[in-house]
Amino acid sequence: MKITVVGAGAVGASCAEYIAIKNFASEVVLLDIKEGYAEGKAMDLMQCASLNGFDTKITGSTNDYNKTSNSDICVITSGIPRKPGMTREELIGINAGIVKTVSTSLVKHSPNTILIVVSNPMDTMTYLAHKVTGLPKNKIVGMGGALDSARFKFRLAEALGAPISDVDGMVIGGHSDVGMVPLISHATRNSIKVSEFISSQRLEQVKQDTKVGGATLTKLLGTSAWYAPGAAVSGLVQSIACDQKKIYPCSVLVNGEYGLSDLCIGVPVVLGENGIERIVEIELSDNDKSHLHKSAEGVKKTNALLDA
Repeated sequence: MKITVVGAGAVGASCAEYIAIKNFASEVVLLDIKEGYAEGKAMDLMQCASLNGFDTKITGSTNDYNKTSNSDICVITSGIPRKPGMTREELIGINAGIVKTVSTSLVKHSPNTILIVVSNPMDTMTYLAHKVTGLPKNKIVGMGGALDSARFKFRLAEALGAPISDVDGMVIGGHSDVGMVPLISHATRNSIKVSEFISSQRLEQVKQDTKVGGATLTKLLGTSAWYAPGAAVSGLVQSIACDQKKIYPCSVLVNGEYGLSDLCIGVPVVLGENGIERIVEIELSDNDKSHLHKSAEGVKKTNALLDA
């Protein structure tokens, strides 16, 4: 199993580290445009191998896509990160050009690969990857919902005063501060609805804190987060590589599901060896359904900027 990660910055390097530590891939290739950067990150990570007990081979390359040939899964993290006060949508001008070049280059060298898109604005970049690569719809996955759901569960556990392993929850919709739809009505603590433990006012605060989870970290760090995004990507990669068939909310091309078409947006999917094995349609409250459709309108507005 060969995995390529394009972009050896904080998110890409964290993703490569988590994949290596889980020890399910034979090789991880790190690629970056900055001279020597991916090679240095790969060497540093390989010097962790004996300490962390993994046998995954990590190599780095400066923009040589030949090194990525025959990758089973390719992850695109490249692009400029958010700075404090920026929305993900403001990154579209530069990142669209980067994602277009990267995705077409990857598919040229690995025509049967599965693409995982992390670059922001993530839903629109996932949609762009569909447009420029021509890969089957099951082979392009946007990461956002997996990360947003992890942040949701963190906030739920915080509010509950419970161990996070007791908590389950999911975020669908667009990967944006206004577009996320944390599904409070489906959130549980050990199979019991969280509304049994927390007031509606506190749950509303959890919802709002989840939606600005990335912006909160960007303000604190001065740049985008990397540990949780890297972990989220590694979870998707492992589910595909090991055919685990786990359910994650991911940005995928919808064709009538949830009453939406011709856009990529976060919905629950089963991830296995074929990429998106199927989209799972769950019953939504009228309120959640309305928010999802409003989120879709926002994503389509951002998509329109690709042709502007």
